[in-house]
Amino acid sequence: MIELLGTWLMTYDSGFDVLRYLTVRTIGGTLTALMLSIFIGPALIKFLSNIQFSQSIRGDGPESHLAKSGTPTMGGLIIISSLIISTLLWSDFKNPYIWILLFITVSFSLIGFLDDWLKIKEKNSKGLKGRYKIILQFIFALMAMLFMLEVSPAGNEQIFILPFNKEYIFAISPFIFLLISIFVIMGSSNAVNLTDGLDGLAILPTVLIAGGMGLIAYASGNLIISDYLFIPFNPLSGELIVFCGALIGAGIGFLWYNTYPAQIFMGDLGSLTLGGILGTLAVLIRHEVVFAIMAGVFVMETLSVIIQVGSYKLRGKRVFLMAPIHHHFELKGWAEPKVIVRFWIITFVLVLFALATLKLR
Repeated sequence: MIELLGTWLMTYDSGFDVLRYLTVRTIGGTLTALMLSIFIGPALIKFLSNIQFSQSIRGDGPESHLAKSGTPTMGGLIIISSLIISTLLWSDFKNPYIWILLFITVSFSLIGFLDDWLKIKEKNSKGLKGRYKIILQFIFALMAMLFMLEVSPAGNEQIFILPFNKEYIFAISPFIFLLISIFVIMGSSNAVNLTDGLDGLAILPTVLIAGGMGLIAYASGNLIISDYLFIPFNPLSGELIVFCGALIGAGIGFLWYNTYPAQIFMGDLGSLTLGGILGTLAVLIRHEVVFAIMAGVFVMETLSVIIQVGSYKLRGKRVFLMAPIHHHFELKGWAEPKVIVRFWIITFVLVLFALATLKLR
């Protein structure tokens, strides 16, 4: 909307062209989402508390978590509403990649909402059955990626990039592209969902990764920078930094209320959606492997669950004291804030390393 306003106002004064700059709109989107999320927070927390939309705590979890019973959930509404409003206000409506991200945001939010609502209704931590969740994620991811195949610059979507060597850019078929992209989106969605078990643990890594991928999006959408870094140029990618800015602002605003001890949890509405968004961003900028490096904490959390379940079924023994792995460290005696901050630090380092791979080739 602001971009269109700037275009119209330019007919009166060329100085209004500043409203069309990516940098200006990214900053504007970030600040708008930040202010919206901080403003919305108290009212939503009060509303959810009044209608008793509270988190169901796992009975087999750490005992320290039992005190969190009654904390309102569905805080993802703060993030999603701020993100969507800010994106609609500051992004370029003509860019189809923005609409792909908005589609994933809304559709995965519906899955998360249904999951949270069933948990509250049934008063347990099970929610929507896993197979139904997977089916819905697959359908929505497939729809988004089929649309991407239609709107992307010819050939740009059908490449697969590996880091550390500028020659490692491979052509892939549409079928392989769909397999990879859907796996990344669904895997990312569920990985963030598994990570969201401690106050603020999932949201700051999401913010850091969004910042890293926003920089890659800007670079790939700039002909000079993409040529310098030997990454494929895609004129549609640059606009994604505006969306990433809005996601950063919304996430930081939510962290204001979600930091330890949390006043509200994001719920599956937030975690499933944020994971889906990050996975989609990785696919749109064609840097899935770099994203996997950035998301090392999410990958670690997911692998810990797979290893734990596999070991118990095959050997009848557990590898970790509890999975996901953040609970393992809690049971080893780490205080919750220590686990959270150390995972934040790991993500910060991984994002910097992943960005460095763009040059170390």
